[in-house]
Parts: sequence; structure tokens; C-alpha cells
Amino acid sequence: MLDICIDRFNDDSGMNNKSLRGMAMVVFAAMLWGTTGTAQSFAPPQLSSYWVGALRLLVAAVFFWPLLWIQDRSIFTGALMRQLPWRGIGLAAVCMCVYNLAFFAGVRDTGVAVGTALALGSGPVWAGLLQVVINRQLPKRVWWVGTGIAVAGVVAMVTGNSERASVSWTGVLMCLMAGLSYATYAIANQHMVSNASPSTVTATVFTMAALMAIPGASMLSGRPDIHTGDVAIVLWLGVVSTGIAYLIFSHALRHVSAATGVVLALAEPVTAFALAILVVGEQPGISGGLGLATVLLGLWLVVRSEMLSIK
Repeated sequence: MLDICIDRFNDDSGMNNKSLRGMAMVVFAAMLWGTTGTAQSFAPPQLSSYWVGALRLLVAAVFFWPLLWIQDRSIFTGALMRQLPWRGIGLAAVCMCVYNLAFFAGVRDTGVAVGTALALGSGPVWAGLLQVVINRQLPKRVWWVGTGIAVAGVVAMVTGNSERASVSWTGVLMCLMAGLSYATYAIANQHMVSNASPSTVTATVFTMAALMAIPGASMLSGRPDIHTGDVAIVLWLGVVSTGIAYLIFSHALRHVSAATGVVLALAEPVTAFALAILVVGEQPGISGGLGLATVLLGLWLVVRSEMLSIK
């Protein structure tokens, strides 16, 4: 009986460690996502936003396959490729493609501040609702409280310095669609990485997403006109803030719920906010600082909720 109790304690301790590790990985991935704006501020891309989104998916896809070859060459055999969850991969790829195109379209119509707040802020809410519908799992009350606080903080951070809020209902719907697509991607991805290699799943998802996004960008924006600065930005976005970041995120979803992962990804605007002050030299107003503190409080509550859920 004592041995059973000790084994149970060790299992619980392992779960706590894995959950903490998973949450730390999500935050680190979000920090890499948060470098996007700062990188583009030093070399503003001449490409249209649609092509930036599509090409970063393509660069990420190209980045993944050599890693897979080094990690496990057996994945390139037909037998193992047929075992992959292709239905889930297709769904996740569509979501990632829609997220990229809808986000940039929404931001174009509503403005950066409002569009970013809607897309990033709606993602955690969508994730919580989808977790209830798909997984039949209701997040704890403290999770909802923390999510609400974090979302409110994001809105305060990204809209605090905007001179005006441009409202376009088409843009609003696009941004909400982007948030829904991202949340759906996270939940679909979590289901897949629980039974398959996160590296393989991520590589195939982004390859399919790129193959869909490039024709979409061509239809929406014509042929790309690529300059030297565009190459540097797209490489950074594709390898670091997309490839490495989403690979870490996929591994993290083995240890945390998809809903919690989407909320903790709000560390992205926190990182962007900090880099804008420390690197770019921006001086945000009081609402921005209060928003930052509010986001951190909300994220702390979400972390607490995740830890309570595994006890």
C-alpha cells in the first residue's frame, strides 16, 4: 500500500514538473512571436502583408524538413507517412492558412491596434469555448477570470496609444476569424501531438498551410516584389518567430491544455511591448503600463488554474 502511495506521489510530481515545463515552453514560444514587430521596425518589408504571411509559412516548412531528416530518417518512409493523422493535419493546416490571411486582412481594415486586440484577445475565449464543446472539459472558474483579466490587459496595451479606433465590420469579422482559427489549430494540434511526433506534425501542417497560403496571397495581392530587406525579414519570421516558435509550442501542448496554451501565448504582446520600449525606444502611456501589469496578473491566474487542474 505504501509503495502505491509513493508511486502515485511520484507520478503527480512528474505531472507538475511537466506542466510547468510545458507552460514555460509556451511562454518562450510567445516571446519569439513577440519579436515580429521589432524585427520589422528595423527593416520594414516592401512586400504586401499577404505575401509576408504566406512566405513565412513557406520558410518555416523548409526549415522543418532538414530537422526531421537529422532527427529520424525513417519518417520519410511511405509506411510511417501513411500512419500520420492526415485528417487532423489538414484541419490544422487550413486553420494556420486562414489565420495568417485573415489576421493581415483584418489588421488592414481595422488598424494595427484594434485588429491585434481583437485577434489575440478573442483567441483564448474561443479556445475555452472549443474545449467545452470538443473535449467536454470545462475550464475552472479561475481560468476564466484569469483569461478575462489577461485579455483586458492586452486590449489596454495595444489600444492605449492609438489615436483613433477605426471600425470596419468586415475587418472585425476577419480578426475574430483569425482568433478562432488559431484556437482551433491549437486544439487540433494537441490531439495530434499526444499520439504522434510534434516535429513531424508541425512540419506537415506548415507545409500544407504554405501550399494553400501562397496561391491565396497571389490572388489577393498579385505577384510578389521582393527586395533585399524583405528576404532578411521573411527569413527571421519563418525560421525564428514561426519555425522554432511553433515547434516549441507543439511540444508544449503535450503537457498543458490547448486553452491554457492559447492564453499563455498572450505573452507575445507583452514581449512586443517590452521590446518596443527597450529596443525601439517607444514611450507608451499610462494605459500601456497598466495593461502590461493586468496581462501578467491574468497569466498568473491561468498558470495557477493549470496547476490546480492536475492535482
